Amino acid sequence: MIRKVFRFAAAAFFSIIIMSCAKDRKGAILPEAFSKQYKNTQNLLISLLEKKETKGETRYAVVNRIANNMLSVKDYASLVHFLTNWVELHEDDSYNAYWLLMTAYAYLENEAEPIAEYYFERIINNYNDLIVQGKSIHFVCLQHLIQISSSPANRISYFNQLISRFPNNVSTTELFYRLALEYEKEGEWNQAIRSYTQFLDQDDASTLQISGYPNAYLNAKQLIDFSNSAKDWTFETLDALVAAVKYGISSYNYRALDRYKSKVNFFAMSWRQVETDINAQESFSMRSFMRGNRIRYSAELDPSSSPTEAYLRTTGWSNYVNVWYLYFRKVNFPADPEIHGRWEWAGIYFGEKL
Repeated sequence: MIRKVFRFAAAAFFSIIIMSCAKDRKGAILPEAFSKQYKNTQNLLISLLEKKETKGETRYAVVNRIANNMLSVKDYASLVHFLTNWVELHEDDSYNAYWLLMTAYAYLENEAEPIAEYYFERIINNYNDLIVQGKSIHFVCLQHLIQISSSPANRISYFNQLISRFPNNVSTTELFYRLALEYEKEGEWNQAIRSYTQFLDQDDASTLQISGYPNAYLNAKQLIDFSNSAKDWTFETLDALVAAVKYGISSYNYRALDRYKSKVNFFAMSWRQVETDINAQESFSMRSFMRGNRIRYSAELDPSSSPTEAYLRTTGWSNYVNVWYLYFRKVNFPADPEIHGRWEWAGIYFGEKL
């Protein structure tokens, strides 16, 4: 059904843009404004193409010359008409994948991306790969599809094909990360975890810079570390977590507070830092800050708290930095429905809020 829709859209698009064109005696569609020399050249090539002795590489060269002449003057309407008709009438042509690639390019140039996507997919699904001018037709199609497709399910397929079929032509490290993001969008959490793990297993994962994702390595590592952890420090509700922490402070029970802290990705930092900073990740016992100090906490959570994040102002931890804001957040981990939506003590902000 989808292909039928694309075929109709392609026909409609073509019919609109060729209205300003005229046919010559050979049936080629040529805009009136084109030069007489151009028309004569195209007619000569078409005549050559119609001869029975024009076969094999010679036939390829003639078709390619006709098509490239149309491209050179941006006559995309004639190009689409010529190549699609050629493919339909010459199913045995071993270069049909290439002709359809040029057709897809014409639609891209006219910002008809859904139709271009249809042709790129048609090439991959229905034609064997072809090497033209040292380039794989399927690889070129997949590159374009990654750029223009808005469907996570389709992009998952394209990424997997690039990784499995063309590992030497791409950064598999980056593609594992981008593949994981697409799996997340589709709610395929087990596959997302698997792809993040594959990303982290690559030698260059920690140093690779991925456009649009400056903290890719640390974000993936935190997610995988959380996935592999016991997650036994989480509380069912925010009220239960806050009550337990307050009681631990009131009773100076550092062991209890150490149990309530997240065992992975716990941070302790100033308000000017970001959680993804390497030096913001801290693992320490509360004992060192509780002995001999008079710790106090606010009766209510900070007004800036939200349904997914909460702050509790506390004082008395040290002479150097007296004020600590304890940071609680709702766990966002759909991969485990039993944990997703619970609450954790995720970190500490030092000093008054900015």
